[in-house]
Amino acid sequence: MAKNVTDESSEDVVANARKERAGRRGPFGRIALFIRQVINELKKVVTPTRKELFSYTGVVLAFVVIMMSLVAGFDFLFALGVAYVFGDGPAQ
Repeated sequence: MAKNVTDESSEDVVANARKERAGRRGPFGRIALFIRQVINELKKVVTPTRKELFSYTGVVLAFVVIMMSLVAGFDFLFALGVAYVFGDGPAQ
């Protein structure tokens, strides 16, 4: 006899199966599953080489310096505008 075939996508089938299995697990089973998943994800981590680390650090520091100067410039311009509108005119 033929199986019941539905129009469910494979992602939905997998999601439903996971929900059913998760419902059957006890609290310790869920904790063990979580720890196994964490360990599997940590195995995928690739540490950068010394050269890459210095390169990434340089890029981050350069970006921070650029953003700091941009914010400082806007702050100075807004301060001039506020002083002009609410103060005694342009700062002298």
